[in-house]
Amino acid sequence: MSMIEMKDVVKKYDNGTTALRGVSIRIEPGEFAYIVGPSGAGKSTLLNLLGGMDKATSGSIIIGEDNIAKFNDNELTRYRAHDVGFIFQFYNIMPTLTVEENVNLIKDVTNTSKDAKEVLKSVGISRHADKFPQELSGGEQQRVSIARAIMKNPKVLLCDEPTGALDSKTSVEILKLLREQSDQDTTVIIVTHNALIANIANRVIKIKNGKVESNEFNKHPMKIDEVKW
Repeated sequence: MSMIEMKDVVKKYDNGTTALRGVSIRIEPGEFAYIVGPSGAGKSTLLNLLGGMDKATSGSIIIGEDNIAKFNDNELTRYRAHDVGFIFQFYNIMPTLTVEENVNLIKDVTNTSKDAKEVLKSVGISRHADKFPQELSGGEQQRVSIARAIMKNPKVLLCDEPTGALDSKTSVEILKLLREQSDQDTTVIIVTHNALIANIANRVIKIKNGKVESNEFNKHPMKIDEVKW
């Protein structure tokens, strides 16, 4: 059974813009998927629909066994709280809270959270647990956002330009962390302009003008250290 299956998904906005025009894709459990396309292609809209942050105009969005396109607002809130993790280009962590406090915020929205200290250790920042975000580098702050996202043990991890604000060395470190999550059966989806990520992805989905131009499975993805960044 697929982890994600979108069927004939259309998204129209009130201003008359059509962002997605009958999108159909399948992504299997534990895949490391890469979504690419020019600006305005519909990538962010696609990610917002998968994350339950927006609703499709028509079509179905199956996550596991649930069609979230039919969810009401309360059901979408529960879905966002329990089943999906979000990582963004800008880290969206609370500046007035310590690293551990930021990660522990997840305990307020789900009862399936992991142990914060173990999660911080897994992303390599346990020594910074008592520091505030302004005391950290950009890469360290992104590690905090990853820790917070995986704290809830999500089925799906959605990443919107997660390395966009980082240098190449730090980007590689972050991609390794995300790849590790897919190796642990979390489905990881990355939207980014970094074309090199296609070399390490299990699946590469190209979006253009609100349609899927191609959806290819990569049988032999390169190891991250093999890519010349």
